[in-house]
Amino acid sequence: MTTARPRPPTSAQVALKAGVSRTTVSFVLNGVRNQGISESTRAKVLSVAREMGYQPNAAARSLASGSTGTVALVIPKASHLYVDSFLAQLVATLNEACHHHGLKMLIESTDEEGREPGSFMNLVRERSIDGLIVANPRISEHSHLEHIAQAGIPLVVLTSRPDDLPGFFTVPSDTYLSAKTAVQHLLNLGHKKIAYVSFAQPEFDSVHEREIGWRAALTEAGHTPDPALVEYADISAQSGYEATRRLLARGVKFSALFAGNDTIAFGAIRALREAQLRVPEDVAIVGYDDIPIAAFASPPLTTMKSDPIGQAQTALKLLMDQFNGQVTPTETRPQTQAKLIIRSSCGATITPP
Repeated sequence: MTTARPRPPTSAQVALKAGVSRTTVSFVLNGVRNQGISESTRAKVLSVAREMGYQPNAAARSLASGSTGTVALVIPKASHLYVDSFLAQLVATLNEACHHHGLKMLIESTDEEGREPGSFMNLVRERSIDGLIVANPRISEHSHLEHIAQAGIPLVVLTSRPDDLPGFFTVPSDTYLSAKTAVQHLLNLGHKKIAYVSFAQPEFDSVHEREIGWRAALTEAGHTPDPALVEYADISAQSGYEATRRLLARGVKFSALFAGNDTIAFGAIRALREAQLRVPEDVAIVGYDDIPIAAFASPPLTTMKSDPIGQAQTALKLLMDQFNGQVTPTETRPQTQAKLIIRSSCGATITPP
């Protein structure tokens, strides 16, 4: 009878015990300098590694040198890249920033190839990833993110629910308040029946927060949010078109529509026109993101301007902070709010100061 060998310790276990990131462990044990790691941190990592009997392998030495360093951007569906201009801007900016730092970027999705939601740990194991940037996670995936953070793996989350992830490195955006502002704009124009066509299902952080913002604006104005005026699409203009057709098929009356993103708004405009409804004369529309072609829509689209380029740059900076030995965020980042950009689709003629 043979006795199973105990598994050797991993760099994640060393990182967890030393209270540093996995990348810091790799840099220290492979003698990489000029990474902003203090001598006290370096000594602590070496001491813990000796105590645990950890030895870096050849792959780890390669990663430490920066020759195969990889950052993963985790998104819900890879297919969204075909239709979501916000995501395209995020990816392009991250890719450029990674190249600047000598890193490679890998795009992974949690919905593809039969993966279960929240399978972030598998992504790390399968791909030898140095760090992750997770965009718009599901609410149910927050516990999985906690496991990643506890394992000492550098992680940044783009989220509209930062209070649910205390102590995380996050790039927070106040999509609740931004959505509320969009609906308040329509209310100020005299609309009372305002439909909402979401860009995805409410299981995602930003989708959930935008719907809450829609409800809050109506409630505060003295109107009861009508569930019959809500439909869920799936990122693309085609899905926005189909969702708006379902909305119209119910026969519920509305004079304005808030779209969860701009591509949804484009699909909604087509569906309304096919129903012989004019924009903005019969139905006013406000979108979300201010993607590059929003100003060239017919009519030009009123929308909430988000900042995918700034979010991507901040995300990589926070990831690099962790690569350089920062274990916890030094400050709570304020939630950024999208800016209302008024064009013709809402029927307003004057942009407020």
